Amino acid sequence: MSENAALVDVSGLTKSFGDNQVLRGIDLTVRPGEILGVLGPNGAGKTTLINIVATLMRPDGGTVRVAGADVVTDPGTVRRSIGLTGQYAALDEKLTGRENLVLFGSLLGLPKKAARERAAELLETFGLTDAADRQVESYSGGMRRRIDLAVSVVVEPKLLILDEPTTGLDPRSRRMLWQSVSQLRSRGIGVLLTTQYLEEADQLADRIVVIDHGLVVQTGTAAELKARIGETVCSIVPVDPERLDDVARLLSDLNATVEPEHDRVVLPAPDGPRTLAEAMARTERAGVELSDIALRRPSLDEVFLALTEAGARNTREPVS
Repeated sequence: MSENAALVDVSGLTKSFGDNQVLRGIDLTVRPGEILGVLGPNGAGKTTLINIVATLMRPDGGTVRVAGADVVTDPGTVRRSIGLTGQYAALDEKLTGRENLVLFGSLLGLPKKAARERAAELLETFGLTDAADRQVESYSGGMRRRIDLAVSVVVEPKLLILDEPTTGLDPRSRRMLWQSVSQLRSRGIGVLLTTQYLEEADQLADRIVVIDHGLVVQTGTAAELKARIGETVCSIVPVDPERLDDVARLLSDLNATVEPEHDRVVLPAPDGPRTLAEAMARTERAGVELSDIALRRPSLDEVFLALTEAGARNTREPVS
């Protein structure tokens, strides 16, 4: 593989289960030392994509190459190039963190002394030195995810696959794991990341691919994706949360979207104050009392919702 070649090259990838076409021609690349975030709603095809790249599932069509090796014709070489961390830690809980790392190192062919040295290095890297000689069953959720991540890089991979790695973690543990992943990127390891947390993609990913119904609907940096739905959004919070749907209907022609978890309605505001004034006028005429209305920059959550609307589902943009 040449220095400038893509570490992961997915082209025209398709996969069906019976009559359900899960992947409908996915194109994407991951470069060495890059974190590519893959976002999409449940059922979009993220896990199927990950399983194919990790050689856990065969595609129906298209090609997938990892470090120059084809996942179908040369899966052994692919497996030697990747580290895989899923949603749940696959560790021996009766062993200590150090023992788990030494065991995995030995299983992966490291001499005993090298396995012990690598274990010590990784315990320090992932902030687990103080817990090194405790049984893993005593670890907190965040510590378990960090030791699982350490296990996946005992023999340093060219590509690390992270499938929703911070599921169930508290915000502090999540941020500690992000720091660990960023350190791996700085060592030139490519990372393919799927996540349900928009903030995670915003913080970690160098580029983001949004997939929906088995198609790539958009790709770019977080800043580029935000710019595509407008530099400004209007956020509207009614006094009565029961009126969120009423507000959304009043502003439906302005592409309003309900964010029930925040008790607000948001809409693109390309002309800023004019959109705000129009929203205020319509809600006032309808007798909807507001507790807040403001202009601000869009969040990645709003980008995600906008890009996975019905109109976006019929488009596909190749990833370069």
